[in-house]
Amino acid sequence: MARKRSATDTAAVQPILRTQEIRAVEALHAASLPLMERAGAAAFEAAIRMIGPSRARVIVLCGPGNNGGDGFVLARLLAALGHEMHVGFAGDAARLPADARAAFEAWRQSGGTVSSALPSGDRPALAVDALFGIGLARPIGAPYAEWVAWLNGARCPVLSIDIPSGLDADSGQRLGECVRAARTITFIALKPGLLTLDGPDQCGEIELDALGIDLPEAAPRASTIAPALFRAQLVARARNSHKGMMGDASIIGGAEGMIGAALLAARAALALGAGRVFVGLLAAGAPRVDLVRPELMLRAPLQAIDAAGSLAVGPGLGQGDEALRLLEAAAAREVPLVLDADALNLFAAHPVLAHRLARRAAPNLLTPHPAEAARLLGTTTDTVQRDRVGAAIELARRLASHVALKGCGTVLAEPGGRWRINTSGNPGMASAGMGDALTGIAVALLAQGWPPAAALAAAVHVHGAAADRLVARGEGPVGLAASELIAPARALLNEWIAAPG
Repeated sequence: MARKRSATDTAAVQPILRTQEIRAVEALHAASLPLMERAGAAAFEAAIRMIGPSRARVIVLCGPGNNGGDGFVLARLLAALGHEMHVGFAGDAARLPADARAAFEAWRQSGGTVSSALPSGDRPALAVDALFGIGLARPIGAPYAEWVAWLNGARCPVLSIDIPSGLDADSGQRLGECVRAARTITFIALKPGLLTLDGPDQCGEIELDALGIDLPEAAPRASTIAPALFRAQLVARARNSHKGMMGDASIIGGAEGMIGAALLAARAALALGAGRVFVGLLAAGAPRVDLVRPELMLRAPLQAIDAAGSLAVGPGLGQGDEALRLLEAAAAREVPLVLDADALNLFAAHPVLAHRLARRAAPNLLTPHPAEAARLLGTTTDTVQRDRVGAAIELARRLASHVALKGCGTVLAEPGGRWRINTSGNPGMASAGMGDALTGIAVALLAQGWPPAAALAAAVHVHGAAADRLVARGEGPVGLAASELIAPARALLNEWIAAPG
């Protein structure tokens, strides 16, 4: 059975399926494959890796559905190795789904017992959450809410089967009480709720076991992001190269008090390979040269727009009349366009301009945070966060744009409906200027001729991977600054280019 660690292994592109899609796959294979036995066996192997070779006391709390059935299989396999088992079950065995009822009976016939009381006594080596799986759509009620609270207070590692109980598999939203696991073993494909919003905090380390099912390559419309996704663009430069071949990128922004945002984006664009980078600063007293990166060419904003082979508008732009005029001029240029921050807010405030954006022939890349996405969609930030995938897809459709909805598990969506979730990055990125650096990376890749979907995916992934590298070195997460990401992002891009295809 294929097993991969999704949260830590960024080398492989892995499929993501929503609940309805998982159910369709299960229905297709249920008659030919013993899926519950395979799921229980996969959970058993994950449990053994967590508790080690010695016999130990293990708590398995089973719910009233198929997730509980997986737990009964796991308990039976652990007991056969001599582990001391406490299996909690508060449901009616006669009302279990057929496969789960068979797993329950097999557990009882092997000599196992169940208890409706919470465990007591010695501290266990492991507690297993087999309460509720991917179908949960409402807060957990009694008595299971108390069982979740017990798991979260257990002084031992917790393994969740398929998804932490209380987590929405499609959105990553906590539905009231929710298990916080040290590890989650999930089946068939990754679920969006494991990877975005609250999911990463609740899941711990994630393992994927496909249960022997090979998904048709054309089936998944969603996946994680890894360098393999944009491998075709990771090619070494010819020796006979010059700056004109690497493209001209322009950054428009830097209104009064926000010059640093535009310069930060421009420095990132230069480091990530653009041949020339022009910066159009709005502030009246804007500098004529960047003393940190004198290679940057500072121009009047309209001159920078005219010079662009690819164009980014938004870092420190402001929302005044001049900002709107420059945004209109930028949208009129048929070159790849990256939009962030106040550029997005201006489009949200001017629907006619947003309509023009959707009709552009050149590609648009939008990088909103949830509040900016909510303004563009005419809804609330909470609504966006409750369905991050759906919000990104709808925004991409309405504005005919490639969208990166930023946040924990950034969601990327293409105008045609394909979407992805990025798994790189960490909480150190919760600091000012991170979005500006991302904008600069994206516009640099566009300047070098990358297709828009690949440019946005690579920009988001290398941005987060650079932060991960810094944290691995002990340089964060607390106090991580956006400008610090530029050098490791450059190093990673060069490493990916040098790696064998």
